[in-house]
Amino acid sequence: MGHVLELNLRKSYPDFRLSVSAAFPPGIVAVFGPSGSGKTTLLNSVAGLVAPDDGHVILNGRTLFSTGQKLNLPPERRRIGYMFQESLLFPHMTVQENILYGYRLTESRLRRIDPARLVDLLELGPLMDRRPGSLSAGERQRVVLARALATSPDLLLLDEPLASLHVGIKGRILRYLKAVHRRLSIPMVYVSHSMSEVLALAHHVLVLDRGRQIAFDHPRKALAQPLAAPLLTAGSLENLFDVTVLEHRPSVGITLAALGDTVLALSLLDHPAGEMISVAIKASDVILASQRPENISARNVLEARVEEIQFLGNRVLAQARLHERWLVEITPDALENLNLEVGGSVWLILKSTSITPLD
Repeated sequence: MGHVLELNLRKSYPDFRLSVSAAFPPGIVAVFGPSGSGKTTLLNSVAGLVAPDDGHVILNGRTLFSTGQKLNLPPERRRIGYMFQESLLFPHMTVQENILYGYRLTESRLRRIDPARLVDLLELGPLMDRRPGSLSAGERQRVVLARALATSPDLLLLDEPLASLHVGIKGRILRYLKAVHRRLSIPMVYVSHSMSEVLALAHHVLVLDRGRQIAFDHPRKALAQPLAAPLLTAGSLENLFDVTVLEHRPSVGITLAALGDTVLALSLLDHPAGEMISVAIKASDVILASQRPENISARNVLEARVEEIQFLGNRVLAQARLHERWLVEITPDALENLNLEVGGSVWLILKSTSITPLD
């Protein structure tokens, strides 16, 4: 498997130094770390908005920056799309004009993506004649994404695109990003301070802490790195799943939804049957049992298989498989009492109110 992006760069400021050396494979690579770890500086170095002090940036074999070669291509020649934290749209243009702006600046021989395809993929048809000021936050993010993709970039950079969004919008944007990668095959670098988003979206993750590269691996393997564990605050990990609404039962206040072959009971929703939505379940809200419990109030009691057990400081992260891989955060004492073993069965227990819709 060839590398899409090769990085070997250093950038120093008076109180901060970024040092990264990594080769990104095809797919979605996340850059994870707390605020101030150098995530945006890294993205800006790739985009050409910041010049590293030393090193190189190579995209698909094409050198974009090299101190050895004394080369620093300007941003407009790098063939990179950039989706910033802020939804920077031209306020005087309609949605259609915003999307076509980048498309028209792209040489005809380099145009690989038809804007009409983006409108269809991101469901922007009803918005085309509107101006950015009349759009919701989620709608603006979809337009920003479409405009970045309309340039037919060789790489898409996303700087915490969900950070400013209401929790009820994040699931839809995540699904759009998955669809963009699946249907357009554009490699992405996705910056986030949420490991839950990384686990749901990325194929690899680069972990930064105060400018230092402390891990580069598959997301679930990176979780096990000793230097990465302290960056995961207690209660911050969530399971992010896409589920399909099956039916509503107003008399008992629940909605049933399918996660593969598994049926989950959620608090009553108003989404129509057949619609796909995203949900979040905190790893700390899932209770484990070594035997199936009876006569309890929790509506979800699910049998799974233990796949991995990791120590995160004074916490334990158990990973269990039930269609999807579930993260469950417990204490070392609970681990000992349950006598959990990799490959063994375990019961996942959660209340319907512990499942939060993200749409």
